[in-house]
Amino acid sequence: MTAIGMMLSGRSYGKDEQIIGHNTHRYKVVPGWGILDAGKNPVNDCHELVEDSKGRIILLTNETKNNVLIYDKSGKLLEAWGTTYPGAHGLTIGGEESDQFLLIADNNRHQIIKTDLKGRELMKIEYPKETGVYDSPNQFVPTETAINPANGDIYVADGYGANYIIQYDSKGKYIRHFGGRGDSLTEQFDCCHGVLVDTRNAKNPTLLVTDRRRNCLKRFTLDGKYLATIALPGSYICRPRLHGDHIFGAVFRSTSDAYPDSGYFQVLDKNDKVVSTPGGSAPEYVNGQLQEQRKDRSFAAFLHPHDVYVDSDENVYVAQWASKKTYPIKLQRV
Repeated sequence: MTAIGMMLSGRSYGKDEQIIGHNTHRYKVVPGWGILDAGKNPVNDCHELVEDSKGRIILLTNETKNNVLIYDKSGKLLEAWGTTYPGAHGLTIGGEESDQFLLIADNNRHQIIKTDLKGRELMKIEYPKETGVYDSPNQFVPTETAINPANGDIYVADGYGANYIIQYDSKGKYIRHFGGRGDSLTEQFDCCHGVLVDTRNAKNPTLLVTDRRRNCLKRFTLDGKYLATIALPGSYICRPRLHGDHIFGAVFRSTSDAYPDSGYFQVLDKNDKVVSTPGGSAPEYVNGQLQEQRKDRSFAAFLHPHDVYVDSDENVYVAQWASKKTYPIKLQRV
């Protein structure tokens, strides 16, 4: 597959409307979505987003005046809470209906905190001393969690720490760990920033783990055995997100992790092929290998995308790190 004949990212339609993306996944910005009074409800880094059973969009920021902002889909603020999560980084939602809960990965507190949707703390996972590879809490700097919907097991990505994936049961009891920082291009990581339980094959779910500095996703069995690598050259992907048959992932920087304001997001199909890169260059495959991707400078709204969420209407919400304290961007699929 080549870029020839594709709808190029950044093509303009009309005076002010810009369409980004490629092939079947193209989007336009919803102007002004979610922008609040920064004096009352400020954000710092907008790290991650989830949606609850009521269709509310929940944002996690490391601004301790209000770590959690809850919007309706029109961008109206419904609730705000949280003042004790200075390192609020990873956000995962679990449970059903009135029993839904959040998992907050706080890399300043060196903890995973389970809360209800009102902010009441239900459980904490401390540094994993059971592994035998951590000497103190500050060596544990978690960036993300994932929940296995089949049994409630929790997978923690220690992306800014020792780079292990640690598996717990639903009560926070340690099961195993695997990975770790190292030179192995298969089992080990260089920034295992995000983790996802990929349930597209219902009979054989697997784990997808970001190896961000190596520009790839790695697939493992649920008990930590390496299976495959999905190469994403040029893309420093933060977290894989599942929506239908596709994987979405925010890319905070491209070509180099020292290249500021160079992010976009990617859409991978059920065969793990990139089919669209909104805000970035068109995906091009040569002899089955994805060619290096880069920022499309004609689209200025993306600086450092850190997470992407897709709702039931196929709208996309993008939260950004180190992006001038901007609120999330909502994109409408076209």
